[in-house]
Amino acid sequence: MNLEDKFFQQLVSWFHDKNQKAIIALSGGVDSAVVAMAAKKALDKNAIAVTADYNTLSADELKSAKKIAKEINIEHKIIKYNELDNIEFVKNDSLRCYHCRTELSTYLLKEARQMNVHLIVDGTNTDDLTDYRPGIKALRENGIQSPLVELGINKQNVRNIAKSNNLSVCDKSSNSCLASRIPHGMAVTFEKLKRIETAESLVKTIFKVKQVRVRDHQDIARIEVGREEIKDMFDTVKLSEIDSKLKDLGFKHIALDLSGYKSRENINTPSSNKTI
Repeated sequence: MNLEDKFFQQLVSWFHDKNQKAIIALSGGVDSAVVAMAAKKALDKNAIAVTADYNTLSADELKSAKKIAKEINIEHKIIKYNELDNIEFVKNDSLRCYHCRTELSTYLLKEARQMNVHLIVDGTNTDDLTDYRPGIKALRENGIQSPLVELGINKQNVRNIAKSNNLSVCDKSSNSCLASRIPHGMAVTFEKLKRIETAESLVKTIFKVKQVRVRDHQDIARIEVGREEIKDMFDTVKLSEIDSKLKDLGFKHIALDLSGYKSRENINTPSSNKTI
């Protein structure tokens, strides 16, 4: 038995040991997909995946969550609410993610009460603990558990587990809510979120890159792609096309961040990073 098989068996056993119905917060990414797959194997019909559609989740992520649920044949519920009604979230300070996850927890707990479920889990892995993630604190305060963390499973372990189990999202790039593209202190609005979502879709389509963030600095669109994909951006015809299309969205200046994609939430403002 290799390491990933061992980790997956431990994950399945984690749910077996709980021996109760469970809600899995399914985001559309590989981490929660692996957790949901293990829960389904251990609990069968007593495992329920729940995805929150709250206006800051991209359409692609929602589509991915639905696809994952079908792949692993798990019951899937989608709860809808408008995160933009949350004043604390919209003002976009350094605790934005805390306010987001606090509200999410409220809806998950409500869903759990309605289904008589006492176990709610998410897909946080050990690598997430090295970043600035105030949202994790909110989840813990509300009793949301993270089996990947408890078992010492990191992102690469998760990808390997997903690959060995033929999950379609095994190589899916990490993503986060669209609001993370807006610098702290600038209000989150529906218009900004849609502009960002459209811009990122255009970059992916034109350049055929996987890891994309378009940081919205009002008049400036700062494009980040995976470091290994930066070389794919240097096509003058495509650069002219993306320059034109993003300006059509209302941006006045388009920049490519030569430092590449950065996952940490607090690195979302222009700095000394090289751009073109």
